[in-house]
Amino acid sequence: MRQLYSPFRYDFVGSFLRPERLKQARADFKAKKIDVQALKQVEDEEITKLIQKQKDAGYHAITDGEFRRSYWHLDFMWGLNGIEEIELNHGYFFHGEETTPGSIKLVGKISGENHPFVEHYRFVKQFEDENTVARQTFPAPAQLLAELFREDNGKQTLAIYPDIEELIQDIARAYQTVIQELYQAGCRNIQMDDCTWGMFCDTKYWSARQNGEVSLEDVASQYLRLNNLALENRPDDLVVTTHVCRGNYHSTWASSGGYDPIASFLFAKENVDAFYLEFDDERSGGFEPLRFVPKDKKVVLGLVTTKAAALEKKETIIDRIKEASQYVDLERLYLSPQCGFASCEIGNKLVDQDQWDKLTLVKEIAEEVWG
Repeated sequence: MRQLYSPFRYDFVGSFLRPERLKQARADFKAKKIDVQALKQVEDEEITKLIQKQKDAGYHAITDGEFRRSYWHLDFMWGLNGIEEIELNHGYFFHGEETTPGSIKLVGKISGENHPFVEHYRFVKQFEDENTVARQTFPAPAQLLAELFREDNGKQTLAIYPDIEELIQDIARAYQTVIQELYQAGCRNIQMDDCTWGMFCDTKYWSARQNGEVSLEDVASQYLRLNNLALENRPDDLVVTTHVCRGNYHSTWASSGGYDPIASFLFAKENVDAFYLEFDDERSGGFEPLRFVPKDKKVVLGLVTTKAAALEKKETIIDRIKEASQYVDLERLYLSPQCGFASCEIGNKLVDQDQWDKLTLVKEIAEEVWG
């Protein structure tokens, strides 16, 4: 099979709206009406259907749509050794809406052996063909570090890791282990999702949160270093990309602000092959920060929103691609929606056909711009 390298000229971020049958099966499992094997059978069947739809739509990446997850990030964290699933007394606070209250609790030293996502990947891998490559998505190491210090979580984290440097090293090694096990399973395309940078972009939020106690530069440097440590010694033929957004829950958002505060960290220095970036509305700012992207890296412009069903005008998207090409050569630009369609089980306020209409539009625009 010929090697396919991500990103692709028309692409998507990873998650898809959960079918009603899958939602019911997961609810039945939680209520102990069915066992884990019955749930897995439904998941397998619905993922198989999704992958065929991805192929039928002409896309070269295939994913499981995150159909086995409750959250885009927490399920991965729960799969690491030393971490347990908990619920807080409230969720994340988005614009006008509060999420479900899932979180994590550190109960021992962190390691990455035998992560369940490796088996999840193997299921998708079997559907690869000469036109498609299986992509595995999971949250960036920085996202895990942030969750470990979310509100009162930090007390338990510091009880087990009084030395932050030891924590950072263990997180990095855990990710290296997962990456190596995925590679051994045949994975050549990993996407690290990372909302921590969106937090930095929202300078008003950042100032209120830190109250001047910690500088953005210090924390951004720490997150950057952790992400890069986790990617040390990765195989040369493993493509690693990162996706950055400002929250995506039930068609709402968590933070606002352009990429200016973080461009000299994330764009200039993170050791990934490409950046999937949110640019679907004014909250993401302009394209000027893209000047920090090195000449050997690619940018996937998230210009089509997954938060609303209305289709964008082709001419508007094409004009924005041309605008972005003032800062990154057109040949290093790609197109996708700004985020997934269902970062959590609840999904965005669209119906199934809406997401495929969006992806059809992305493909049509890419073919018109790049041929």
